[in-house]
Amino acid sequence: MTARFEGSLDLSGVEVRYGDKVGLAALDLSLTPGTMLAVTGSSGSGKSTLLWALAGAVRPATGHVSLGGETVVSRHDASRLGIALMTQGGALVSTLTAGENVSVGLLSQGADPADVPGRAADALLTVGLGEEGTHLPEELSGGQQQRAAIAVVLALRARVLLVDEPTSELDAVNRQRILAALRAEASAGAVVVVATHDPEAAAPADGELRLDEGVATWVRPVP
Repeated sequence: MTARFEGSLDLSGVEVRYGDKVGLAALDLSLTPGTMLAVTGSSGSGKSTLLWALAGAVRPATGHVSLGGETVVSRHDASRLGIALMTQGGALVSTLTAGENVSVGLLSQGADPADVPGRAADALLTVGLGEEGTHLPEELSGGQQQRAAIAVVLALRARVLLVDEPTSELDAVNRQRILAALRAEASAGAVVVVATHDPEAAAPADGELRLDEGVATWVRPVP
């Protein structure tokens, strides 16, 4: 496989605190292009906190995050370096159609406007929403909304995809569709990190990191 991107995603002694509470205990982690990592654990275990730290959305109390040797301090840095984040729930803009949500995401990242319609259509087709691009979020089911949110990040062709609970609203067929799409991004050279409580969603990953009250242990180390 020829990697689409170069440079590893690294956490060096990253610890996140919310006041006196430890959201993420000091963690060292290095993920090379082409890696898919599952982050598992119960609700409140620190899965989202880890993704937010990787995305520059929370500032560590100690340590730092870097991509290809460049430090990620803020969401602006993360976006500039090619780190895409899908938060739990997806955060679609309610006044835009599914297709418009994908297109706006592309335009905000500086995509060529001439390429946007094709890339948006391809992403929606990948997640099984080829016919629903003109629908508003309120016209979509919960599972369709989740897939539309995933299409937003897939369309970006990012160096790093961070997805929080991407299969929680999906049936078995669409779960496999989305996991195959994320696996394909890793195979194309991206780093993919999936936070999930679903063992079936964790299974296709190259490794599994479990969090318990912010403390990480390897279930399956990344090769």
